[in-house]
Amino acid sequence: MFILQNEGKLFTSDYPKAMHDILGEYSLLLATGEIHRKLKNVIISFINLTKSKPEFLLCAENLSISMLKSWKNCREIEFHKEVKMFTLSVMVNQLLSIKPEDPARRYVLKDFLSYMKGFISLPIPLPGTAYTNAIKARKRLSARVMGMIKQREHDEEEMKKSLREEDFLDVIMSNEDLNYEEKVSIVLDILLGGFETSATLLSLVVYFLANSPNFLQKLKEEHEAIRANKGDGELLNWEGYQKMEFTQCVMSEALRCGNIVKTVHRKATHDIKFKEYVIPKGWKVFPIFTAVHLDPSLHENPYEFNPMRWTDKGKMNKKTTAFGGGVRVCPGGELGKLQIAFFLHHLVLSYRWKIKSDEMPIAHPYVEFKRGMLLEIVPTS
Repeated sequence: MFILQNEGKLFTSDYPKAMHDILGEYSLLLATGEIHRKLKNVIISFINLTKSKPEFLLCAENLSISMLKSWKNCREIEFHKEVKMFTLSVMVNQLLSIKPEDPARRYVLKDFLSYMKGFISLPIPLPGTAYTNAIKARKRLSARVMGMIKQREHDEEEMKKSLREEDFLDVIMSNEDLNYEEKVSIVLDILLGGFETSATLLSLVVYFLANSPNFLQKLKEEHEAIRANKGDGELLNWEGYQKMEFTQCVMSEALRCGNIVKTVHRKATHDIKFKEYVIPKGWKVFPIFTAVHLDPSLHENPYEFNPMRWTDKGKMNKKTTAFGGGVRVCPGGELGKLQIAFFLHHLVLSYRWKIKSDEMPIAHPYVEFKRGMLLEIVPTS
């Protein structure tokens, strides 16, 4: 936490060249100083505007129900792939008004997967390399968002009235402090953080619960109680989400055990003395979050998935860094958890599942699954 809390004072963000080439200078991950503060404030406004908005809750729930219904005749599903489409569908709907039936969803997902593979690639500018493919994917994504911005500006000039509801791209477009590149970068940052991390956490939750039948039963009982207070076909709301206390414990423990973000890149801006160590100016520093999350001096039986340790949330938050810390703490954590909680509500009430005996999460360096989280599913009724 010392490193995270002293960014801008003793340390600065310092990522490899490949990430700068792919993400662009206005990515929230790479920006520093006043630009970082400006971009982060816009993203925080999206989070605050969206998380309790009835339209967002309705979208997340309807897409959850629709996806689960599409599995009714399936015996196996590739869960991680499926939930990536779910989380992406929620985000593009809220950000860009792209509907589930729009084929643009699949093109956006394909480009984002290429985009991510380039982050940790060698910056070799040759055809077919992960680096080159990622740069091309980023250009296509940027062009798509820029095209939407230009079209909406044209429609406004022509006084064309749209029947669609206002989305967050409209809000971004109305911000006169942002240039076009900043607007596009904010959209891509929100999409990337909102779909990839959420899908991975949801897959981790399902993986750990498959190996923890007692906790799965406790989770199911919580959601049965919430459902019992609803009328037939009545949808969830913000109040229902706030009652999902054990669900929050499950998600937090999956973050601790799963370690979606392993480390961040920082550089010392001064000679720094920390305890008995001296970090020379200019040296790279890598805070390893996994070391904190699996430290036996901080967590009893650290390799054991045990959501009950989160009943004292205040104490656990001091011993984990799942969403980072300091000025770069992830602003979208609550929004991601909300999507996941709504999906889990319908999943645990609709299906039983088993994973393959050799299935496991692996660091590649992002969290992937050996078999793509291939689930055997059986409807509960």
